[in-house]
Amino acid sequence: MEQSQDTRTRTNSAWPPSDSVVTLRGFQSFIRAAFGSKDQARGDAATFLWLTEEFGELAAALRSGTQDELALEMADVLAWLASLANIRSVDLEAAVLAKYGQGCPACRSIPCGCHASVKP
Repeated sequence: MEQSQDTRTRTNSAWPPSDSVVTLRGFQSFIRAAFGSKDQARGDAATFLWLTEEFGELAAALRSGTQDELALEMADVLAWLASLANIRSVDLEAAVLAKYGQGCPACRSIPCGCHASVKP
């Protein structure tokens, strides 16, 4: 029988960080520690399906949800993306810096100077 939230032992005292600064790498590491074995067992195809389900829930929250519901769905999307990245050994923070670390990937400007029709 699963323990209730109140009686579970917290084994990762480093989460959330005591200074309340959450990095993408830190969050991905937390997701790995909390769910990594389940994620690996599920595999990338099934994890991607969960991610797409969360995108659907995010779409519903955008249409008619409260601000709190919207925020929670965004958090879910990020968590499932981190799970997928962990399964495929992608460091999300490194990937973000590689793609966006010098500004817009297309024009390298901050803010982006590309025409609105251009997808960076």
